[in-house]
Amino acid sequence: MKPRHRRTPQVLSAVAMLAAVPLVLAGCSGGSSASSGGKVDSITVLDYYNQGNDKKVIGEYLDKCGAENDVTIKRSLVPGSSLIQKVLQQASSKTLPDVLMLDNPDLQQIAETGALSPLSDYDISTDGYAKGVLQAGTYEDEVYGLAPTVNTIALFYNKKVLSEAGVTPPKTWDELQSAAAKLTKGDQYGFAVDANATYEGTWQFLPFMWSNGGDEKDIATPETEEALSLWKGLVDDGSMSKSVVNWTQADVNDQFMAGKAAMMINGPWQIPGLKDSKVDYGIAQIPVQSASDKAVAPLGGEVWTVPNTGDKAKQAVAAKIVDCMNSDANQLAMAKLRYTIPSKTDVAQQFGKDVPEEQVFVDLVADARARTGELGADWPKAATKIYTAVQSALTGQDSPADALKNAQSSN
Repeated sequence: MKPRHRRTPQVLSAVAMLAAVPLVLAGCSGGSSASSGGKVDSITVLDYYNQGNDKKVIGEYLDKCGAENDVTIKRSLVPGSSLIQKVLQQASSKTLPDVLMLDNPDLQQIAETGALSPLSDYDISTDGYAKGVLQAGTYEDEVYGLAPTVNTIALFYNKKVLSEAGVTPPKTWDELQSAAAKLTKGDQYGFAVDANATYEGTWQFLPFMWSNGGDEKDIATPETEEALSLWKGLVDDGSMSKSVVNWTQADVNDQFMAGKAAMMINGPWQIPGLKDSKVDYGIAQIPVQSASDKAVAPLGGEVWTVPNTGDKAKQAVAAKIVDCMNSDANQLAMAKLRYTIPSKTDVAQQFGKDVPEEQVFVDLVADARARTGELGADWPKAATKIYTAVQSALTGQDSPADALKNAQSSN
């Protein structure tokens, strides 16, 4: 996940209100009146890739898919923090776009409102996708969205710093604690994470919780307590900065590039910046408690959907755009341009051969878990509880056990 936004209580409330409204979305139109069955000349698209390389690459491939289907793409861009509110407003005013991109944890909440049409209506194949990708795009056993490329997080380490300290990339929690302590000196911390009070903080904690058997349905368990105690111990012994409770993933990467963190948890979207820096970095899987444990990573990335606009002709063409964006060739090309991982397993394996430095991410994505896989539309509530507990424990307000217990019992 290249995190884009934090869901506010107001937006969550708006989503809930929309879900309670009878389905008046049929008959909405993203750019025309009711379908006349005539030729479709243009398709409207809404996404939040509004900056830099993502904006350019996604725009080029949308236009490519538009040209292949003989339609003009009319693309609208909004900041990530504004997308869901924009979608809700459009649903209310019956102006939903023909193609809608959503951060994958948001899909189930929007599908729950009736705003999206299942991709099975258009005979779009879902074969060959990683399990987590399909979980992320599914609501009530119907696939509503597909992601051309996805991402997750792993351990980045400074090769030079570790070599000089005689440290190898840690594979277990004990090795992580030992390595982080040994690498901490002067203004350099051994380890860095994003532990802020947003979904980013939750996202970074999930691999530690999940790989140790913790579960979002109930975070007040010994397994999750052990994971939180690990982070708490790293802060308490000085191996990790107390400021992690305020850092974003971009901040963590800045610390790493500035030589103020020898290891960090981050995603492949940081690779372009790292390539431009002087840091000789390596990438490894996130350490697990025991060498016999399996690393479990969270699935990040955005899915493309076909809203229920009421214009069946446009919906059919919109589905062709979604299908085109997810073709094997386009997945592979966009992954290389965006430093992300193709969603289809076979295409991802080819990507790993072509871009070996990202093989770690290819391996993790194959078994990555969708955050909404267990709780569906209720995931945001659990995510909030998790980052609340992390904040409480790392700031010393509560012990890890009490922080988790209090957060779990909150509304």
